[in-house]
Amino acid sequence: MKKFVLLIIILLVAGLLVYKLMSDNNPEPRPPKDQALRIGKNTSVFNAAFAGLMSKYFSMKDALVNWDTTAADQAAYGVMADADSLPLKQLKADTSIILTAESLAASISGEAKGFSGETGIEARRRSFDMLTDELYNLIRTVRYDGETIYHMRCPMAFKDSEQAFWLSNTSAISNPYLGNKHPEYKNKMVGCGEIVDSLDFAKK
Repeated sequence: MKKFVLLIIILLVAGLLVYKLMSDNNPEPRPPKDQALRIGKNTSVFNAAFAGLMSKYFSMKDALVNWDTTAADQAAYGVMADADSLPLKQLKADTSIILTAESLAASISGEAKGFSGETGIEARRRSFDMLTDELYNLIRTVRYDGETIYHMRCPMAFKDSEQAFWLSNTSAISNPYLGNKHPEYKNKMVGCGEIVDSLDFAKK
């Protein structure tokens, strides 16, 4: 009887050793490493909607160049409407990209809505600077490839010492922060600024 029990114990130990050896030789598959977020080429419908948003933004910029708050307010309303209606669900992208784009579009809409409620043109220009930052990030997030967008900087936008940014579809400098009707500089500083980045996702 003792020999039988001893035999059972030996078989159990041998079985455990075999199982361990098999497990070591065939480890469980590890979860895949994090992969870069991916986005495919945008559809013509999405690009057309995004182009409409950019057109309204450029109208805002041009109105600020001309110190025309009425035209700027009207363009801001168009930015708000177009940001709200962007077909972001059409993006061929990872979920996190779509969620980021939705958040940025909502911020752009909110900033555009508050733009016309600002008092005076300088406050509107500060709002425009914040809207620009959000739109620049949205363009990079969705990789808008309908046209080349230039990211521009004015080193003396506020009080001659604070910088601010704007976007343009041309490399020519037309500064919306100093404009062509500045009380001190008149139109002499409308060409002040520099290109700090260019976004051309059609080539990428």
